Amino acid sequence: MNHRTPCHLLAAALTLAIAAPAIAQTSTAADGYTIHHNAITTDTLDPKIALTYGLQRSKNRALLNVSVVKEAPGTTGKSTPAQVATKAKNLLGQSWEIPMREIKDGDSYYYIADFLVKNQDTLEFDISVTPAGQSKSYKAKMSQQFFTE
Repeated sequence: MNHRTPCHLLAAALTLAIAAPAIAQTSTAADGYTIHHNAITTDTLDPKIALTYGLQRSKNRALLNVSVVKEAPGTTGKSTPAQVATKAKNLLGQSWEIPMREIKDGDSYYYIADFLVKNQDTLEFDISVTPAGQSKSYKAKMSQQFFTE
């Protein structure tokens, strides 16, 4: 029998959500690290995953997911814990911080946050990542439009 932890389910759900047409999936290379970042509306999450992580499934809520991978020659890299700070800005220029929370699954680390969105909101995200043991922060940017109707 195949046993999967809730974190494995979260990772699988986020991976599957990447195929959805209305999300941004990007990565940013930064001095030996790759910062992966994407955003989806939470209505696409499996109900069990949403319950496990205290996420409300709704077209009016979005989930931001960030992970940091340290490059390692000959491998796909190693998931790395980090301090992750995120700000969002809408097209009106209003900005706010989005508190991220860490999800640890074995040797993998994910940073997630959920927040309200309106139909056709376009948000620009500024993501700052400081990998564990490093003093230097790396920046990533992404933009995502959300459709709730």
